[in-house]
Amino acid sequence: MKHLVKAVLLVGALTASACTNAGRFGDGAGGGAGAGTSAIVPGSASDPTSPAYFQQTVGDRVLFAIDQSTLSGSGVDVLTKQAAWLMENPAFSAIIEGHADEQGTREYNLALGARRASAVQNFLIERGVAPGRLKTVSYGKERPLEICSDESCYAQNRRAVTVLSAGGATS
Repeated sequence: MKHLVKAVLLVGALTASACTNAGRFGDGAGGGAGAGTSAIVPGSASDPTSPAYFQQTVGDRVLFAIDQSTLSGSGVDVLTKQAAWLMENPAFSAIIEGHADEQGTREYNLALGARRASAVQNFLIERGVAPGRLKTVSYGKERPLEICSDESCYAQNRRAVTVLSAGGATS
């Protein structure tokens, strides 16, 4: 019985040690010594065709001033990058979410969120993105990012967010 336990432990140790260098065969898989440090991992934030790259590098949201649906200079910059990315990646469509802060009535904030989402949608269409790839939805004040009764929280909640999904233009 002792020999069986030793054999099982020995096989387990050998198995574990065999898995520590996945790139040992020179195929670059697993990030071993043969893999380059600048390798692009498909689907990661370093892959310029991935939603993670869009969210983290291009930017997936624009912020708005109080009671406004007019795009700011920084919003235009982000949306210009979004339009370019969407034009280069036709396999994706987007839902543009309009949001508002907690001030005001539910009805007012739903309408304001809809105007913000429409402003983003119109900007992207003007830059060449096919209208069939874009949909809008308003959440008003129902989905805050920050919850507090302070301007710093309100400012983060006054936004439009571009959420990507697989599937290009629809007819």
